[in-house]
Amino acid sequence: MAFLSDALSRVKPSATIAVAQKARELKGEGRDVIGLGAGEPDFDTPDNVKKAAIAAIERGETKYSPVSGIPELREAIVGKFKRENGLEYTPAQTIVGTGGKQILFNALMATLNPGDEVVIPAPYWVSYPEMVSICGGTPVFVETKLEDNFKLSADAFEKAITPKTKWVIFNSPSNPSGAAYTAEEMKAITDVLVRNEHVWCLTDDIYEHLTYGDFVFSTPAQIEPSLIERTLTMNGVSKAYAMTGWRIGYAAGPQKLIKAMDTIQGQQTSGACTIAQWASVEALNGPQDFVEESRKVFENRRNLVVSMLNQAKGITCPTPEGAFYVYPSCEGLIGKKAPSGNVMETDEDVVTELLQEEGVAVVHGSAFGLGPNFRISYATSDDLLEEACSRLQRFCGKVD
Repeated sequence: MAFLSDALSRVKPSATIAVAQKARELKGEGRDVIGLGAGEPDFDTPDNVKKAAIAAIERGETKYSPVSGIPELREAIVGKFKRENGLEYTPAQTIVGTGGKQILFNALMATLNPGDEVVIPAPYWVSYPEMVSICGGTPVFVETKLEDNFKLSADAFEKAITPKTKWVIFNSPSNPSGAAYTAEEMKAITDVLVRNEHVWCLTDDIYEHLTYGDFVFSTPAQIEPSLIERTLTMNGVSKAYAMTGWRIGYAAGPQKLIKAMDTIQGQQTSGACTIAQWASVEALNGPQDFVEESRKVFENRRNLVVSMLNQAKGITCPTPEGAFYVYPSCEGLIGKKAPSGNVMETDEDVVTELLQEEGVAVVHGSAFGLGPNFRISYATSDDLLEEACSRLQRFCGKVD
């Protein structure tokens, strides 16, 4: 009898975590490595949020919280959705988890049965298909194209739907591509959902506040209010407020789904850290200056990276609308010799050679379901980004 679960055979380790770990190991060996693999803001958590956490500790807010979150945070979530997205929820239609990842996992665990299908546009965040597989569902991938800025078309989406489809996972702005859907583009997607009443929408809005230029963010239930009864709108404080380590994600949706997720979480982790929850109350209800300031910094970084990558031989980099990633094509390097003399047959070969030759750590696109590309996170300083892109240009210049 096998000791380990069969579920493990359906799951791959996280490529983004693996790249970050490899970069740390090389640094530990004394190598000069610039890690551009982690999706984590390099800013510190805002002072008002930190002070709210300290105040919560001093008040003795250190006991177990309700499974779905403290009432004050659930009220703040209701206020956020109404104020920023025009969505009307009650506190009972909200839930707080230990990071957005737990929210997504609980929703899938609470709803998927063997044979259920989940439509996932590619490229996708590496954890989406693995979560679906762990929960017994079947991921159905729909590839997007660079010339369409990696956005899912309504026609391709509709063709992927079958009677077995239970969810579509929708991420805008996207990790890894940074693609974000305009209201018009979103309407084409929501029209497909309106026509297919058995399909639910799981929307990951974690990068909502990181959009650039004159782009205006919108979320599916906002564009098509009739979908609110079969949409789970997930968000969190990690990216917008530089609170990755605080581990707070949240969502709102139909009460029957929220209750089911509460049941799963009640037997899994119970309530999230109370101190982190009180800090999140301040993040959502307090001053929002930090969000706009960091957004401007990220926009400048995006412009720098896109410009420098497009000056590298064999690289084509579209300009994303949001998040803090670019997803350039390295098709021009495939089949050519790296400076080491090795022929690069895949995008994984390209990023491996780049790391060995120039000490720049990025994530290969095939890990996100679409290549030949790679993902760069520009959530680091301008100086490091400029140096990394200069090294990448130098690497590409040596490719034969």
